[in-house]
Amino acid sequence: MTKISSRDLLDSVASRLERGDFLRVNGRVAQVVGLVLESEGPDVQVGDLCEVRFRRRDTALRAEVVGFRGDRVLLMPLGDIQDIGPGCDVVALGRTLGVHVGPALLGRVLDGLGRPMDGLGPVVTHEYYPLHAPPPHPLRRQGIDHPLSVGVRVMDGLLTLGRGQRLGIFAGSGVGKSTLLGMMARYTEADVNVIGLVGERGREVKEFMDRDLGPEGVRRSVVVVATSDQPPLVRLKAALTATAVAEYFRDQGANVLLMMDSVTRVAMAQRDVGLAVGEPPATRGYTPSVFAFLPRLLERAGAGERGSITGIYNVLVEGDDMNEPVADTVRGILDGHVVLSRSIAARNHYPAVDVLRSVSRVMPAVATPEHIAAAGRVREVLSIYEEAQDLVNIGAYKAGSNPKIDWALANLDAVQTFLRQDVAQHSPFDVTVAQLAKLLPS
Repeated sequence: MTKISSRDLLDSVASRLERGDFLRVNGRVAQVVGLVLESEGPDVQVGDLCEVRFRRRDTALRAEVVGFRGDRVLLMPLGDIQDIGPGCDVVALGRTLGVHVGPALLGRVLDGLGRPMDGLGPVVTHEYYPLHAPPPHPLRRQGIDHPLSVGVRVMDGLLTLGRGQRLGIFAGSGVGKSTLLGMMARYTEADVNVIGLVGERGREVKEFMDRDLGPEGVRRSVVVVATSDQPPLVRLKAALTATAVAEYFRDQGANVLLMMDSVTRVAMAQRDVGLAVGEPPATRGYTPSVFAFLPRLLERAGAGERGSITGIYNVLVEGDDMNEPVADTVRGILDGHVVLSRSIAARNHYPAVDVLRSVSRVMPAVATPEHIAAAGRVREVLSIYEEAQDLVNIGAYKAGSNPKIDWALANLDAVQTFLRQDVAQHSPFDVTVAQLAKLLPS
């Protein structure tokens, strides 16, 4: 047996004391008001992750610090607050939320906190990405100069996307937003799809996976799901989790297609969090933090130094009002918008894209002059017909009165046939451009 001197023992104890933290100060739940826990301590800052220890069982509930009121800490739970009461311990974990990332995520379905929920076992990953990250430096972003095909004629032909573009799809409920997303996810040329389903009905998640996305789309996709019954903070974190996963694949040099359905429900979740901690309601009940959060979220997509994230965000407009606060804010941030029309959908025309009210701001940089000219002729046909539609429908227009109207009427059926596309139909980019050029020769 080796003999240890008193001096060596003291030195060893002193060394351990210097390296270790043997004192932990826990907080205590003081009260629960709605969705917010008020705790006396611990020493934390906004965004820190804590555990709330139940008194009646051994499990713990995670919660995030969302603010302070006087000397109390305000926490928003990441789960069910049942069985929480005054006196429950609050333990600071000393870190913020993040998500484990890696190639093994492909083909998997995650919950809003990045945990697998598809019953296929754990995901083996080796990296950890924070949910909150700064966007790429504006001077270090790659330029958007390559088109990204999504296999949908109206998109590739008239609203051509570029790698690293951010686009919004604006529509009311039941007009075909999710179906259009599924088509693009299935047929896109992007290397990886990351799909965030935020605030969706539980029924719609399974339908989207099986019907819209399909097995082919699932294999190269990561799906993040937070249904409408989840706490607001979990729905909010789902959007951040999907963005962080997309950032991981972008940093590997991949061209990522990030789709989020819907950014409106993300804004609603942020509004619920803001109101719960005492923020005053502003425009139509939305709190100021909503309009601060949206740019931080949306700017994280785009071209990076390596790879790119092409962001497509569904915007659920309330009452088909395209100028409601969230829609108006998002439209000003993104690089284009696609408007889906209920009246076009009512004519059984799908995808129900209102071409004249939609625009891709990067199309001039990624499409050829011939392609742009052909798309312009299609827009001209639709515009002329829209102006003369009432006269034509009541029989007041006489053929030969206006050559432009005659030209538009003669080509209208061909244009509408081109714009229609079945869900199961894939149209390659080159084929779409060739069809568009032959549709209305110059």
